[in-house]
Amino acid sequence: MSPDGTPGGRRRPLRLVLSLLLLGSLAGALVLVGPNLLSGLRAGDDWTRWGPECTVETADGEVELTREEAKRATTAVALAARGQAVDTAGLDETVLQRLADGPPEDAGASLACRGPADGGLPEQQLTGTGLTPRAERLRAAMTEVFGEQSLGGFAPGGVDRGHGEESTHYDGRAVDVFFRPVTEENRRAGWVLAHWLVAHAEDLDVQYVIFDDRFWSAHSARGRWQDYDAPEPANEILRHLDHVHVDVLRGGAG
Repeated sequence: MSPDGTPGGRRRPLRLVLSLLLLGSLAGALVLVGPNLLSGLRAGDDWTRWGPECTVETADGEVELTREEAKRATTAVALAARGQAVDTAGLDETVLQRLADGPPEDAGASLACRGPADGGLPEQQLTGTGLTPRAERLRAAMTEVFGEQSLGGFAPGGVDRGHGEESTHYDGRAVDVFFRPVTEENRRAGWVLAHWLVAHAEDLDVQYVIFDDRFWSAHSARGRWQDYDAPEPANEILRHLDHVHVDVLRGGAG
C-alpha cells in the first residue's frame, strides 16, 4: 500500500525502470540508424531508401521489383534480342515488354534501381587492356550477355586525351559502348544495355551510366534517372546519344 492507503506504491519504481529501459533502447537505435537517416535526408532521398529496390514504369503504372527480378528481366530481354531462348517464369510480361520496347513510340528510361552502397573497395591500377580489373570484369560480363560490341574509351597503356578533364576514362574505369548511327532502333538497343547495367550495378560495382541525355548514379539512394547536362558543343557524342558510357567505382579513399 502507498502512504495514502492506495495500491500501487510499489509499482511506480518498476514503471520508472521500464520507462528508462525503453528510452535507452530508442536512443541506441537512433545512434545506429541516425547518421544514415540524416545523410539520406541531406541528400534529398527522404525515406525512399526504404522503398523498393527497383521499379519499372509501365502504361499501367509503376511495378516494383527486387534486384534479382530486375537482373533476370533485363538479362532475359537482352538474350531474347539475340534470338536466345530464355526462362521468364515468374516475371511480369508487362515489365518484359516495356524493357524490350521502351515507352510507346519513344525509347527511353523505364527501369530504375536504388544505388548500391560502396563497400570499401580497394583502389586498382590499369591492367594490360588499359582497364582496371573491375572495369575489365564489367566488360567481360557485358560481352557474355550482349556478345561482341563496338567498344571504345580505353586502350592498352591507357588513354590521356579525348575526354573531359576529370574523366574516369583516364583512370581506366570507363567503357563506351557505341550504338551508331543515332536511330530509334539503336536507341532502344542502347536502353536495353543501360537498364541491364543499372540492374547489375551492385554486382559489377557500376558507378555511373550515361545515355541519351540521361544519367544514373550509384551514389543516389533513389536510383532515378536524371537529366544529363552535356558540355558545349552539345553534339551527339557529348550528349551520349550514340553511345552508352559506363564506369566503375574507384575504390580506396577517393
